[in-house]
Amino acid sequence: MDASHVPDGTSSSALPRFPEGFLWGVSTSAHQIEGAVDEDGRGRSVWDGFAAEAGRIKDGSDARVATDHYHRYREDVALIKELGAGAYRFSVAWPRVMPDGGPRVNAAGLDFYDRLVDELCAAGVRPVPTLFHWDTPQAVEAAGGWLERDTARRFAAYADAVAARLGDRVDRWITLNEPAELTLLGYGLGQHAPGRQLGFEALPAAHHQLLGHGLAVQALRARGADNIGIANSHGPTWAASESAADQEAAGLYDLLLNRLFAEPVLLGRYPEEELTAALLSGAYLDDDLRIIGEPLDWYGVNYYQPTKVGAAGGGPAAFAGIELPPGLPFAPRAIEGYPLTDFGWPVVPAALTELLTGFRDRYGERLPPVVITENGCSYEGVEDRERIAFLDAHIRAVHDAVTAGVDVRGYFVWSLLDNFEWAEGYARRFGLVHVDYGTLARTPKASYHWLRDALRAQR
Repeated sequence: MDASHVPDGTSSSALPRFPEGFLWGVSTSAHQIEGAVDEDGRGRSVWDGFAAEAGRIKDGSDARVATDHYHRYREDVALIKELGAGAYRFSVAWPRVMPDGGPRVNAAGLDFYDRLVDELCAAGVRPVPTLFHWDTPQAVEAAGGWLERDTARRFAAYADAVAARLGDRVDRWITLNEPAELTLLGYGLGQHAPGRQLGFEALPAAHHQLLGHGLAVQALRARGADNIGIANSHGPTWAASESAADQEAAGLYDLLLNRLFAEPVLLGRYPEEELTAALLSGAYLDDDLRIIGEPLDWYGVNYYQPTKVGAAGGGPAAFAGIELPPGLPFAPRAIEGYPLTDFGWPVVPAALTELLTGFRDRYGERLPPVVITENGCSYEGVEDRERIAFLDAHIRAVHDAVTAGVDVRGYFVWSLLDNFEWAEGYARRFGLVHVDYGTLARTPKASYHWLRDALRAQR
């Protein structure tokens, strides 16, 4: 490993060896990188409409061009190949495949993903499509979006259409990305598309996404898929103190952001059934949980940071930098004593080990093999030595979990490219590759070269 790629504060030794067959990859999402929003029959998504509303995106930008991956995918696949990543996790844009959310399939939209998958296979990179990464077709949202049960049925039909086209070359599938964030930020707080501010009345959107996940698993299985997972966002919840009030608040937060999305999938039931039923306002039917709990081949975890939570009160509360409304029964607190990313998120690698061993202890044999489907950080600059330190420490944290007996089978970096970072616009850079948004030129960062060398050492 080139010593020039090792930053201050990073171990100068090579990364520990991972088990044979461990899958190394990079992740992106369609709306954040593709652009070409008006080409080849693509329909409008909720994020197209959201970005068009004044004040929704902090820098006033949108994703009409983004990084132009739609036209530059060959260049981007070449970057993945040179990196030495074994897999590329991308998302398929529902409105590109079904402009109105179904039933009409847009063949030209599927053609793009056909070309992308072919390019990946030719490069020796495993394609890992995510079927939904927040870009609900606007027509579906107009009919009620994820607040309506019918959206789950529509999503399953879309999953079937994608599998019918790509299933002969794709051997690993992801149904949903981070239903917790769409529920909280999109329907609960209005900070993300579709911009609803429903508070706890947003929780039926959680159930219907999970139902859509289960129905999509069934559709994929019917098409012969046997390697299916979900990408749920998780992080440890730390109580602000030992007081009963703080412990209770942290427990509720953990239920809403972690257990509410893990346990229906892993256990076939909601946590604390009576409370959950009240929160969901009767959104689910008896058979739904059997569908949601369809067995998975692996479980995806997106990890960025832990959250410290206490009882409500004591000033304004924020979640991941987003101010929360008054009246909530808990309040996230600042985590002190750790370095921060440029996004202001605390860097706590050991919390990833804590999360993984905690899942193993809580769910036991019901937890399938785990894949880290996202882990990354926002830093400026091409000589991004802080990102190297972040990745080095978090990869070691994953290895610590493997050593402790957690069956972790893969690790995907977020993200391959700098991109449109949702409500932040282009103000945050998570990429291993720098993108000049004026020229769209790609420049691999120091972290890209470091990871390339690290992956070579794993072979």
